[in-house]
Amino acid sequence: MDFLVHHMLQSTAKVFPQKEALVHKDQRLSYQQVAQSCKNLAYSLTKIGCKKGDRVGIYLDHSIAQAKSIFSISQAGGVFVPINSLLFPQQVSHIAQDCQMTGIITSSQKLASLGAELEKISSLQFIILVGDAEHANVSIPTYSFQALTQTDFSGHLADACIEKDLAALIYTSGSTGKPKGVMLSHAQIIAGTSIVSDYLKITSTDRILAVLPFSFDAGLNQLLTAFQQGSTIILLSFTFARQIVQMLLKEKITALAGVPTLWSLLVQPRSSMHKHPFPMLRYITNTGGRMPETVLISLRQMLPSTQIFLMYGLTEAFRSTYLPPDQLDKRPNSIGKAIPNTEILVVNDQGKPCRPEEIGELVHRGPTVSLGYWGKPELTAKVLRPHPFLPKELNSNERVCYSGDLVRMDKEGFFYFVGRGDAMIKSSGYRISPTEVEEILMQSNLLEGVAVIGVEDEVLGQAVKAFIVPKKEEVFEMQLLIDHFSQNAPRYMLPKEILVLDELPKTTSGKVNYPALKKNEVSITPK
Repeated sequence: MDFLVHHMLQSTAKVFPQKEALVHKDQRLSYQQVAQSCKNLAYSLTKIGCKKGDRVGIYLDHSIAQAKSIFSISQAGGVFVPINSLLFPQQVSHIAQDCQMTGIITSSQKLASLGAELEKISSLQFIILVGDAEHANVSIPTYSFQALTQTDFSGHLADACIEKDLAALIYTSGSTGKPKGVMLSHAQIIAGTSIVSDYLKITSTDRILAVLPFSFDAGLNQLLTAFQQGSTIILLSFTFARQIVQMLLKEKITALAGVPTLWSLLVQPRSSMHKHPFPMLRYITNTGGRMPETVLISLRQMLPSTQIFLMYGLTEAFRSTYLPPDQLDKRPNSIGKAIPNTEILVVNDQGKPCRPEEIGELVHRGPTVSLGYWGKPELTAKVLRPHPFLPKELNSNERVCYSGDLVRMDKEGFFYFVGRGDAMIKSSGYRISPTEVEEILMQSNLLEGVAVIGVEDEVLGQAVKAFIVPKKEEVFEMQLLIDHFSQNAPRYMLPKEILVLDELPKTTSGKVNYPALKKNEVSITPK
């Protein structure tokens, strides 16, 4: 019985030992090879100090080493913490400090810029390097990833955990402050894997192209569903859309998941997607925001035999709804119905169930509801609350997830996304904290004030928009501000538009008047 994350790999390796499991560039590994390599690394992790419950970061580009690390840390009894490879050293340091990491798996190239930040983390006991570990310029004990995965451990490594134990921390931005670690148990991860495998009908015959990062829950789920079902997963880091098209053809891909920006790129003429038939492509899925209707129409024309699944989810409860492909003609703007083994409620401000077409907050009930936020019990209590409608006689301590998203349900039970209930910005599949963007802009020392909001964008879902007040005593140069931001944050956080104001609008209490900014009730200074 599979009840821990690494069990999925072990079970599949027994059934399909020689089947192709992982492909990246010129590397092609069977399930047996991956399982033995992960077992070696897990054993090595326990020998260098990883104990049950220890958090181990994975700060790597899309790679076989990244995939192996996830299952190895699980098998060692640790908690894997996948970190987006686009994040900057200060952001990685925040994550490491926040969850008090015991170890981190990264590359020798990334360590060159990360080393000084890691030295500040008192909990860090080891670094595992993909690449040259001999010349690592840090005082923390450093080991070679290649050497640890080639230990050739043939013994039995007993499971340290049960399904209720913490398996992973997925860091996601909230409406305020820095990213927060969403805690996922082994049981929650396996439930999400099984549910998605069920409604997408994933089997061992599938060849899944993975372009989304494993730090993103949808990207991680692709890896897990592939290994659970014995599929082949092909990893790709791309710069141009035509690279995806070429890989779809070369590897006879049957499944692809993406976000709205990816699909918008693929329907452009320069992607060359319109030039080829894709009879092998069984399905594609969209998550991370609403797919523009024009893009959806183009995809359906280009991929007439491919099923298109529109999905909605949140990191705190993984996947909530999906729209079956046979409903696209009737309701292309719907986020669908609840995923299997899940109940979706719409609750009004008085805590009562909403009537059809009445707007309320989406509340998720089911086995994928997370354990909450690492080290933040008060915030956890705001998001994960007792089920509002269960009979008291059940004496249940079940918690449901209040998403913060406003939705409505039609008379046939299909849901429609209306908007966020807070200031959270969701752009290109990323959740972006306005406060964090404001902090980075202010650190430039070029501004007196700044305010950041999200605005509707057909391609991105939402775009980041910043209003700034430059320091009066200095000549302001916009490029200096953009250069500062680009050096301190990933590109997806960069505001699409930056407007210069004489002053920020204020409420009567002296706070920034964000509603006025959203309504454009401000005086813009010409650039």
